[in-house]
Amino acid sequence: MTKKKRETLGVALEIDELEEKLSRCRRELEAVNSRLCGAELSPEARRSLEKEKSSLMNKASNYEKELKVLRQENRKNMLLSMVIFILLTLIYACWTM
Repeated sequence: MTKKKRETLGVALEIDELEEKLSRCRRELEAVNSRLCGAELSPEARRSLEKEKSSLMNKASNYEKELKVLRQENRKNMLLSMVIFILLTLIYACWTM
């Protein structure tokens, strides 16, 4: 995902969207696997399903990698928010004493 898109969307929303894409991809992968294990297929049909399966597995792997990066970014943002909150709390406490 591009940096510009990340600026317009929140990290949490991006994570939700990516998790939905990953879920959809896994469902499609299960469907392809069931078709592969199911009825007798011609060699061409089997090759086509194997290509689709490989493509879906690569897509899922990429989604998982991107999710990992987004979750790390989300943790970093949360930590930064906590530090700012604590700092403001300390400033307020000192100001009111």
